[in-house]
Amino acid sequence: MEPFIHLSGVKKVYRRGKAEHLAISDATFDVMPGELVSLVGPSGCGKSTLLKILAGLHPHDGGEVRLGSKDHPFDPSRDVGMVFQAPLLLKWRRILENVLLPAEILGLPQAESRERARSLLALVGLTGYEDKYPYELSGGMQQRAAIARALVHDPKLVLMDEPFGALDALTREKMNLELLEIWKKAKKTIVFVTHGISEAVFLGTRVVVLTAGPAKMADNFPIDIPHPRTLDMKTHEQFGVYTRRIYKLLGME
Repeated sequence: MEPFIHLSGVKKVYRRGKAEHLAISDATFDVMPGELVSLVGPSGCGKSTLLKILAGLHPHDGGEVRLGSKDHPFDPSRDVGMVFQAPLLLKWRRILENVLLPAEILGLPQAESRERARSLLALVGLTGYEDKYPYELSGGMQQRAAIARALVHDPKLVLMDEPFGALDALTREKMNLELLEIWKKAKKTIVFVTHGISEAVFLGTRVVVLTAGPAKMADNFPIDIPHPRTLDMKTHEQFGVYTRRIYKLLGME
């Protein structure tokens, strides 16, 4: 099967005047269609920069970035959904209208988009909250609305940049479970950025480990833990093997 995302020797340099800052020195990995790949590494190592390159928001300065295929061309403006650490909901718009925003920007048919938005709100457990304003929802509920918004235009790729980082520990674990359920039902390719090692292992079909900036891939391995995943799997021996492998790669053992 052809990779959905192919990165080879990707490099990114930020320039300010004559000064140069190497943010990514070598990112090389593939993502297969339908995978949920966790991208883990220390803060400031270039994970978010890599997501912006995949989203078409930043150019890369070396190497190869290929998304989609010859038979299925990829348009970042249409085929990417993004979820950030903060929900970034517009406070003056009701939840349904927030979810519809990408469809409006892309000029998609209004009636079909509204029906899809309602279906997605049901998928993320927000039926009955369509007419609420963001301030009426908890942090976790707002983030679920943000996930629905990222899916409303039916993108091929969903990029998630530490989406649960601002949540308390219990809500974060609940959101991990809900994300796996959403991923299973929506059948999307997801790249999930986190600096949480346990979270990376729990969510990923595979984990890509990046070293401290400038980012360079230290490892790339599948997570052989069955689905559906449950929180008690974090106590299993194999889960500990994976987390210790990442700790060692990051020099934390």
